[in-house]
Amino acid sequence: MSTHTHEATDANFEELVSKSALPVVVDFWADWCGPCRIFGPVFEKVAAAHSDTIVFAKLNTDENGATMDKYDVRGIPTAILFRNGKEEKRSGFMTEPEFKKFLGLV
Repeated sequence: MSTHTHEATDANFEELVSKSALPVVVDFWADWCGPCRIFGPVFEKVAAAHSDTIVFAKLNTDENGATMDKYDVRGIPTAILFRNGKEEKRSGFMTEPEFKKFLGLV
């Protein structure tokens, strides 16, 4: 986990998402997931450039199944963008340009 991303867990997820004045994007991932290993560096790169305007968090689905179930995440990677504590949109695997568009950065 880089200094630009937060670790989301079942214990801190609701507070992380609902208390933020900034939009929050959460990457649902797992170590064994090949596409997650490809998307991870994209997520980190964009986080490094934009962590002043968006909160970036990663949730390991193997360790935090309750949150995965609550948000009905059925495939990974899944990125969910929250604004004011509410889900705005979600997507599966994305390239860097797609992820930036998803976040409204381009």
